[in-house]
Amino acid sequence: MARSLVLGNGNVLVCYDEWAQVRDFHFPQVGLENHVGEQLMHRIGVFVDGSIHWLSDGAFDVSITYEADTLVAEVQARSTQLDLELHFSDIVYNEHDIYVRHIEVHNTAQHDRDLKLYFNQQFHISESHRGDTAYYSPELHAIIHYKGRRVFLVSAHTNDTYFDDYSVGLLGIEGKEGTWRDAEDGHLQKSGIEHGSVDSVIGVSLFVRSKSTRTVSYWIAAGESYGRVEKMHRDILTRGPEHLRRTTRDFWKAWVNRRDFESCNVDQRYIDLYHRSLLVMRTHSDNRGAIIASGDSSILQSGRDTYSYCWPRDAAYIILAFLQAGHVSSSKDFHAFCNDILTNDGYLLHKYRSDKSLGSSWHPWVRDGRAQPPIQEDETAITLLTLGEHYERTRDVEFIEDLYNPYIKRVADFLTRYRDAKTGLPLPSHDLWEEQFGTFTYTASTVYAALITAAGFADTLGKHVAAKRWASAADEVQRGILKYLITDDGQVLKSIRTEQSAMVPDRTVDASSFYGLFKYNVLDVNDPRMVRAYETTMSKLTVSNCSDGVARYEGDNYFRTGNYGPGNPWIITTLWLAEFEIVRAKTAKEVHEAVNRLDWVLERANEAGMLAEQYDMASCAPVSVTPLAWSHAAYVTTFLAYIHKLKKLGLCDSV
Repeated sequence: MARSLVLGNGNVLVCYDEWAQVRDFHFPQVGLENHVGEQLMHRIGVFVDGSIHWLSDGAFDVSITYEADTLVAEVQARSTQLDLELHFSDIVYNEHDIYVRHIEVHNTAQHDRDLKLYFNQQFHISESHRGDTAYYSPELHAIIHYKGRRVFLVSAHTNDTYFDDYSVGLLGIEGKEGTWRDAEDGHLQKSGIEHGSVDSVIGVSLFVRSKSTRTVSYWIAAGESYGRVEKMHRDILTRGPEHLRRTTRDFWKAWVNRRDFESCNVDQRYIDLYHRSLLVMRTHSDNRGAIIASGDSSILQSGRDTYSYCWPRDAAYIILAFLQAGHVSSSKDFHAFCNDILTNDGYLLHKYRSDKSLGSSWHPWVRDGRAQPPIQEDETAITLLTLGEHYERTRDVEFIEDLYNPYIKRVADFLTRYRDAKTGLPLPSHDLWEEQFGTFTYTASTVYAALITAAGFADTLGKHVAAKRWASAADEVQRGILKYLITDDGQVLKSIRTEQSAMVPDRTVDASSFYGLFKYNVLDVNDPRMVRAYETTMSKLTVSNCSDGVARYEGDNYFRTGNYGPGNPWIITTLWLAEFEIVRAKTAKEVHEAVNRLDWVLERANEAGMLAEQYDMASCAPVSVTPLAWSHAAYVTTFLAYIHKLKKLGLCDSV
């Protein structure tokens, strides 16, 4: 089940399902501990006219979106059957770790009514169903869920009156389905404490006159101690939940609106998705530097693990997009994060948790009986490129000087020595899709560009011997690409690998091969070989069943459902072609033809503007995780390439 919307502040990340129920609650670091996840959910229900109706039961039509240019969720739940409407306005407070829901309950019936609004909390704290405790605190008028240094305080009130019904019980053990079942008769048992696998329910009684509205505020304060959540709770009561919503709304509006596109005369929908993408990327950025791929845990229903890790590659593309958009703070934190996780040999491993510990992996440390670094070398290389972009945007030479010896030099030296003496190309590693092992055109392209960047840093700092060495290595990589990875008839290979001392080419058409040559300036955009690579990629990888999206490579089986076509279309690969078309465009007509692919992306986004990783090639339904932060980064990069081209053609003033 794809996530419909995300909220966050760099410590907390909350994800909604299609009924606006909380399905993921990450704290105290983005991606590190998901205290809901898997089959759990925070149910919301209304007891009215003698029956309980949970939002997920089908009685309500639920619409989920955001207030424009904010991280304020707007949820409309309407039921003609029940003559009820629920309007939610939800936030994660930007200053402290508090999740707030403001609910307007509108009685559309012709008569006055008594009803009860129920909130069910299902936590498996620290991703374990054992040893949790939940209890009712009469002093605070709150339910407290805790285990160790993870404490969640839940409360609600209406017109300064607290919730008036509650219960705590067992969840999914000892024959108990969950305390939420206790709400189905409109009365909770007021059980005050339970431990093990537990859930809780609170109820707010409301008398709502005909055609009138009552409001309820609900919140969860998350902290590492009882004292911390108690202080936040009392602050909420002092300042009021509306203050938190208003200041959070104002903060995100100021954060996202850094550029004015009014003079460019572009479709407002493009700008809206640009802003939404920046905000989604920010929710996936931990305040200590890590950036996770996705907070959506629903992939656990079909996979072995989540995407709640920091892949250096995904994170680097997100950082590049942030920098191009004028957001530099996340970049500095990310590069400090990379400096801390770099191995002694000068490379980054597969993926990491937000606390800088090593993430799960399927890359072996041994191959053919010999030790082999379990790496995707492009992940190491691309971080030098993002650091180069950071310097271009900030001119912060002190930061570069600080990172030169511990990071830049060690990475550049590794990229220089980890090469084949005959071809000059990188030695084999895993590809960016994490499936194959060899020497890939995409990887070699990133290594080439990274060494050029490192040489530039060395020159800037007066390290001319190192600059010459790395520039020479970059030249050898480029010559190796042109000689060994592009055939005499102009075809770009996906990779080469050595079998029994013979060089075996892989002629699979892969969008990353084309993109690597283009993005990292191995070939000029108008070079005939570059143009042919683009045309081949478009011809072989376009998925006509799904409105001309672009697959990753021929025969891609990841989440594939049909046995026809190249594979499922991805947002990032579709936008790679769009970016090339925009950069190569020479007229306004060519630019506007290129941005048709932006329309394809807009059509794929859900109501709240979330972009998935990929889409089923038959139904075009989202597949894998939603949102994927890299998809949003690709959109930001392509949109800004579009704006830059309009400016270059004189169709847009400076922005």
